[in-house]
Amino acid sequence: MKPKFGIVVFPGSNCDYDAYYSVKKVLGFDAEFLWHKEKDLKSCDVIILPGGFSYGDYLRTGAIAKFSPILEKIVTFAENGGVVFGICNGFQILLETGLLPGVMIQNESLKFVCKDIYLKIENKETVFTKGIKKETIKIPIKHGEGNYYTDEITLKEMLTNHQIIFTYSSSDGTVSKKYNPNGSLKNIAGISNKRKNVMGMMPHPENACDPILRKTDGALIFRSIAKHFN
Repeated sequence: MKPKFGIVVFPGSNCDYDAYYSVKKVLGFDAEFLWHKEKDLKSCDVIILPGGFSYGDYLRTGAIAKFSPILEKIVTFAENGGVVFGICNGFQILLETGLLPGVMIQNESLKFVCKDIYLKIENKETVFTKGIKKETIKIPIKHGEGNYYTDEITLKEMLTNHQIIFTYSSSDGTVSKKYNPNGSLKNIAGISNKRKNVMGMMPHPENACDPILRKTDGALIFRSIAKHFN
């Protein structure tokens, strides 16, 4: 079966239409917008929390969005095994809700970073990566607070449970500080929960799906998710 994607719209979201366009118009999956004040997930199989600046990023990134009515339903959906995918600000929201561990702080450079970057796939046995045959993928980033951090105990647990899904790397998969665009701990670009049904990542796969852009590696993630439902 083809999964139905639900894309949550918050005040300040600016990548919701990008996600909708890529999932529905480019990849051909069913997709629907979900307004942040709603409490109905409309029978969606996958929930996408898109990038942007929900509620203007006042207080902290994602700190206000976690109180949106729809988040209560999304948390329950995730706890029951539903697939949830947070991109950039969506990742930050998942951290705030506690669905994913850790926090996001300002980029080490104190500057907004916007560029294409390579990611090494650290765990290929997840809903989000199982269908990807490549060792690295190239996807754009665009964020000012993408510096992932957590404490040593949590990091050890994450490593044990293989929760680090993507790391910033070179084109051949070399992971080092040289390829870290924001100072993120262990070059972390994307993580999952222990159950592997919830993932957050700072890079924007929805902006690397359309062949007209001459970059399509982002489509590999969405297709991997869809394959999970076949």
